[in-house]
Amino acid sequence: MRTRLNDLGQPIGPALPDWTPVARPPRTPMEGRLCRVEPIDPARHGDDLFAAFAEDRDGGSFTYLGAGPFADRAAFDAWMAGTCLGADPMFHAIVDRPSGRALGVAAYMRIEPAVGVIEVGHVNFSLAMQRSAIATEAMYLMMRRVFEELGYRRYEWKCDSLNAPSRSAAERFGFTYEGLFRQATVYRGRSRDTAWFSMLDREWPSLRCAYEAWLSESNFDAQGRQRVSLRDFVARLRA
Repeated sequence: MRTRLNDLGQPIGPALPDWTPVARPPRTPMEGRLCRVEPIDPARHGDDLFAAFAEDRDGGSFTYLGAGPFADRAAFDAWMAGTCLGADPMFHAIVDRPSGRALGVAAYMRIEPAVGVIEVGHVNFSLAMQRSAIATEAMYLMMRRVFEELGYRRYEWKCDSLNAPSRSAAERFGFTYEGLFRQATVYRGRSRDTAWFSMLDREWPSLRCAYEAWLSESNFDAQGRQRVSLRDFVARLRA
């Protein structure tokens, strides 16, 4: 693509003559075949989430999160009341459709409707959700809302650079690694270098095809094992 120049001969970015700010995410459920992603409600989801997270006996899944593990229900309720009920971050519970149980959380955050940028964060999949089709479908539903329902231009994923599972998940989900922000923040009394990943609106149509191919019932055998990985679907479409 030819670089645009302004009247001074300086290079400038592509013009967006039709761009208008987008809306903030609505507080409505996102329905899938395997799960439902809905705004978090302590009264409705608290029991399920506390029980699901308590299955992580050694607390390893909380190492790179800002809060938890929770010593008791009172501590968990205090965290939900103080963290999960605002507009940004906007927390959602991930509910398993067959059982009706909430098994994890994820949030829209750093929401910037004026420029069409939004981040997914505070992702905490309980042990029952990890490496499951539910986790993948939940991410797909949140992406679909961002790009198709709302028209955002950029979707971000950030994590501690030492959080190998999160980095691997970002790449599997189709995010592109952009770089490292050194000493970006302090949490839990330690320094954090932050790894940045993103997904763009122009990439979404191909990624949607990859997700829908992976989530198709025909992609799983009688034991529920995948026939083709999401990474492979993404790689094929990008190629």
